[in-house]
Amino acid sequence: MSDESPAGAAPSRPWWAIALVLLAVAALAFAIGRFSTFGAQSPSTAPGQTSADAGFARDMQVHHGQAIEMAMEIYRKTEDAELRVLAYDIATGQAAQRGEMFDWLVKWGLPQSGEPMMSWMSGSEAGHGHGGTADEPMTDDEAHAAMGMASAEELTALEDATGQEADCLFLELMISHHEGAIPMTEALLELGSDPRALQVAQAMKDGQTAEIDAMQSMQARLGCG
Repeated sequence: MSDESPAGAAPSRPWWAIALVLLAVAALAFAIGRFSTFGAQSPSTAPGQTSADAGFARDMQVHHGQAIEMAMEIYRKTEDAELRVLAYDIATGQAAQRGEMFDWLVKWGLPQSGEPMMSWMSGSEAGHGHGGTADEPMTDDEAHAAMGMASAEELTALEDATGQEADCLFLELMISHHEGAIPMTEALLELGSDPRALQVAQAMKDGQTAEIDAMQSMQARLGCG
């Protein structure tokens, strides 16, 4: 497998280096979760259990978790230097965001789960056709599909694929994954109230839109069907 990186890009690193980075991020998130309650927001200012901010933080952690899994898988075996750099950026960037969203819920005094997935989106323009409701919640599988997440069968196919087939399948799955995240960010921008959560949502929307463009260019370069 080639270790060369495109000009001007960060050098590629072995898969175990990403694993160590992600473990460090997870450990930091755990430590923050243990101790950041000392600086928790007061009940009068913190988002509530059914708020858009809390729903976004919970659902996007799930969403990011699968993106990290897929990015680490393709990073481990692709021979395309540009794709390895992208996978590294996705894995480390989303791991850091996932840790921060975990911390938000700790600071707000809220559990990491508890509400139906995507029900928080039902009152937004971006949520039409995406979110379930508290009265008629989606199943987890339905919510995952609406969020653009890969199925168990697609993840297995990615694990089994090699070479160009693996590269193209990853790009197809990750583009769908990013496209599922954008309505979530738009819903939070419409319904949310926490300044930092809104800032992160806008950064996610901008970043993942740019990554979709980059991945579509890679598909053309690699001759993906």
